[in-house]
Amino acid sequence: MFFAPALRSRAFVAPRSFDRNFERFVNEAFVGARRSLDVQEDDKGWTLSLDVPGIAREQLNIGIEGAVVRIETLADAARQYKAAYELPQEIDAAASEARLENGVLVLKLAKLAPVNKTVSLTIQ
Repeated sequence: MFFAPALRSRAFVAPRSFDRNFERFVNEAFVGARRSLDVQEDDKGWTLSLDVPGIAREQLNIGIEGAVVRIETLADAARQYKAAYELPQEIDAAASEARLENGVLVLKLAKLAPVNKTVSLTIQ
């Protein structure tokens, strides 16, 4: 029997998006939970609309960290929901808002303006 060790370099490592897509596929296949998600983008931010029927607003917890928004229900909720969505740009949490009407959660997430951290030095 011939044994050849596999060398893993950056060129052969699967991208993170592939890993996330595979994880999403497995979760939907085995859990059977199909979530209806609609994402719209404009120059100021994103609007995410997703169906969360049977969940009250007191039972939802929404967290924003950088470019990731996490939505989950509390442990005592009648229905359990847990999801995380990564957006291409960081989110301005102060200018964002969430609304729950008739089982539809609408998140209006504002884009965080990139800050230029360049410092000019004077030549002596």
